[in-house]
Amino acid sequence: MTSLWRRAPSAPSTDEKHESARGVSLRRFVPAIMLSQLGVNMAVITQLQLLLALRLTTMVGEGPAATSAFGVVTGFGALCALVSSPIAGRISDRTRARLGRRRTWMLTGSLVLALVMVAMTVATTVWQVVLLWCLAQAAGNFQYAANNAIVADQVPPDRRGGVSGLVGLATAAGPILGVGLANAAPASGPAQWLIVAAAALTATLAAVLLFRDPPDTSPKPPLDLRALAGAFWFDPRRHPAFGWAWLVRFLIMCAYSASSYNTFFLMQHLGIPSARVGSVLVWAGLAGVLSIAGASVVAGYLSDAVGRQRPFVMLAGLLAAISLGLMATAGSLATVFVAVVLGGIGTGTFLAVDLALCVRLLPDAENAGKDMAIISVASALPQSLVPFAAPALLGVGGFPLLFLTLAVLALLGAAAVLRVPETGREKPGL
Repeated sequence: MTSLWRRAPSAPSTDEKHESARGVSLRRFVPAIMLSQLGVNMAVITQLQLLLALRLTTMVGEGPAATSAFGVVTGFGALCALVSSPIAGRISDRTRARLGRRRTWMLTGSLVLALVMVAMTVATTVWQVVLLWCLAQAAGNFQYAANNAIVADQVPPDRRGGVSGLVGLATAAGPILGVGLANAAPASGPAQWLIVAAAALTATLAAVLLFRDPPDTSPKPPLDLRALAGAFWFDPRRHPAFGWAWLVRFLIMCAYSASSYNTFFLMQHLGIPSARVGSVLVWAGLAGVLSIAGASVVAGYLSDAVGRQRPFVMLAGLLAAISLGLMATAGSLATVFVAVVLGGIGTGTFLAVDLALCVRLLPDAENAGKDMAIISVASALPQSLVPFAAPALLGVGGFPLLFLTLAVLALLGAAAVLRVPETGREKPGL
């Protein structure tokens, strides 16, 4: 059996990989990366936005007990995300499997996610849900790390904006498709989990078949505990621009992670019955995904055309703050839908540009998996940390305080991008 981490003689250079990604290969690559991103977001975010809330409400009842349980579950998931994401990237960089160093972990992560969702259907206590959600976070981070790294591996720099826009579209479409599928099944039943798990796994399987990811046979240092420990760190003094890019993503993703509380907001603040909340989320999701679709594609290609990224990130942060301000004052579904559309435009704009920005500032292109996994932590942590902190904010000022706090973080993220060098202005060591 082929060792995952054996040494071998040679591998294509980064330039050769980018050159091979042009033409026919890129035409295969784009639908493949979109399917993989669609699958992992369908599995992970659908749980955050709908399934976990419904499951915990069934266990402990509606009201503060459910929101507190949700915070405990996602808080432990945040710790798991913090640990697993850098390790996933480092392992992906060193993998020598015949399936390829990225495809191997896309498939493995998706399989484990599907099994976790099956196990969720028989969980009976909050702590069982905690353990399963931690496993789901780890599995999802292996797939996220592989998705991000393969973009750095194979997409030429002048095409990254357009590809990032399409990846952003798939990122947004995953949860709405997942919520739609879950809503088609009996409410709060096991079928909701099973249908989403099956769809997410199918999307990833199709992606793995489309990708061309030849085994990396270049010599690498051994993968030991020291190498794994190094996966958690980059030197911000040597690579300050990469550090600022991490902070920008973290702050703005904190704002957009407010959607993980939409189920509770609709039920507890607007009084939407639990039996109806799934359909409301589907319609709101459709409005959001249409906004994201237009914004992500347009912003991605405009960014490539004008050769600038910072203005798009600033616009995304501003739109996030406006959207959250509307949510803080929302007294009707009409206001919620306006907020969702504005937030969708901001999300699409951000997702279209941010991935290309982060890839451009990678400290080491040959260890893209490790460095992009560090960036992935900035995406994963808000999805869990915001619900973890939310009960305290809700206890003091309700949903208005929660949304306004996140709006401030969005504005800080928009300001922080000014510390990131614009395209073509990178200096050695940044």
